[in-house]
Amino acid sequence: MTKTDQRKGALPFHPPQSNPRLFETFNPTETAVRVESYTKPFLDFINNNPTVFHAVDYFATRLKKQGFQQLSEREAWAGKLVKGGKYFLERNGSSLIAFIVGSDYQPGNGAAVIASHVDALTARLKPIPTLPTKAGYVQLGVAPYAGALNKTWWDRDLGLGGRVLLFERQSSKIVSKLVKLGRPIARIPTLAPHFGAPAYEPNPNQETQMVPIIGLDSASSGYSVNKESGLLGGASTFVSTQPPGLVNAIAKELGIEDHSSIANWELELFDFQAAELGGLSEEFIFAPRVDDKLCAFAAIEALLATTDGAAGMEHEYPVVPSSECGILKVAALFDDEEIGSLLRQGARSNFLPSTIERICSSLAPPGNSISDLLPQTYANSFMISADVSHAVNPNYLSAYLENHAPQLNVGVAIQADPNGHTTTDSVSTALLQRVADKCGSKLQVFQIRNDSRSGGTVGPMLSSAMGMRSIDAGLPQLSMHSIRATIGDLDPGLGVKLFKGFFDHFEEVDKEFV
Repeated sequence: MTKTDQRKGALPFHPPQSNPRLFETFNPTETAVRVESYTKPFLDFINNNPTVFHAVDYFATRLKKQGFQQLSEREAWAGKLVKGGKYFLERNGSSLIAFIVGSDYQPGNGAAVIASHVDALTARLKPIPTLPTKAGYVQLGVAPYAGALNKTWWDRDLGLGGRVLLFERQSSKIVSKLVKLGRPIARIPTLAPHFGAPAYEPNPNQETQMVPIIGLDSASSGYSVNKESGLLGGASTFVSTQPPGLVNAIAKELGIEDHSSIANWELELFDFQAAELGGLSEEFIFAPRVDDKLCAFAAIEALLATTDGAAGMEHEYPVVPSSECGILKVAALFDDEEIGSLLRQGARSNFLPSTIERICSSLAPPGNSISDLLPQTYANSFMISADVSHAVNPNYLSAYLENHAPQLNVGVAIQADPNGHTTTDSVSTALLQRVADKCGSKLQVFQIRNDSRSGGTVGPMLSSAMGMRSIDAGLPQLSMHSIRATIGDLDPGLGVKLFKGFFDHFEEVDKEFV
């Protein structure tokens, strides 16, 4: 990749030429999912969409390409939804819900829902990230999002990206632009072991010892303010509070001449090293931001590949038109899961319940009571809370519960917890097993040891809010919450296979349960 390509915002990615799985293509005449064909698309997705805003924008673009119509929460939906229609909506540019209305849908029928999260551990710029120069270094004020800025962030090439709000003077409107710099701009340096005890500090101070360096303080570097011209954009502007070199870099990337038009931004650091295949037979994917871009990717691709709503459309996926689907098929991707899901774009918000309520209301015949239809819809529905699970680590076998240690490149793992941290129970496990049987998927199971702490998912908060049956199940990964993780090269496709099977077969399987 040339420096010119990098300036355009592309991340360096050179797929190995020896692995034929990377070059498998979709065959629209096949109805079965070819799991190996999702390897390269997943790598490309990770490499080209480093922030939550980029990821949601990518999914929105994919959905539009496949005929999904975008809805707005701020507008009425009456008269816009039809049976057989395909739709999506965003909230905050960082959460997304996509759904298909079955061609034979009737008010009160259920929904097959896959809920995941699309945020990942990161380091976000503070509101005023400008710091005093120390020992000739320019540094950047950042704060950890969730468990970021741990030791795995040391000595990594860190890129920068996010969204920028611009004031367009011609239209007098604020618009949002996505940005990612095509080169690493920051690093958090370690202290060499020669310095003794300070270099082996077990819990480094995130405020003072995990501060990234972004340049050297010299007039030629572009990081010093030209005192003759004053502050960038003027003394009262947003950019006057930001590092001048960073403002220049963002403005150059977006082609902004008037720095004062930058109203605000949300920027974050991310691991710049590309996701790539690894292992002797290239059976691994080494990648950043796996938790949980992986299940989010699989959920959207499964919705695109499902059998309903495909008639008359030109698809690159194996799809079969269906005129007998009587349910809603929903993929919901949330922001803020890693910090508790409490914000309006998180799973604890009204985003999913209000969306399902508006679907029911829009499609209900005149005179039907939504207060009766909505609980009926929830009772007839089922949700997969899809979040990554822990793959077995061969160096720490004693940390795993026997017979509950998922492997890579095998399949989705059901996550169980007796204390309500997951929604899994005997009924939901039996139902998903029937789906797996019908689509040829293999299920694994994970439960943590009694002497370890279990994590949480979006499942319990959504299931309890709507009264919807649910199971927690996700793809396994090594090194969860590290800046880089490991999955199997077939795992993205294995997720698509099971999730597509759920969308295709839930309506049939649900009739087996009384």
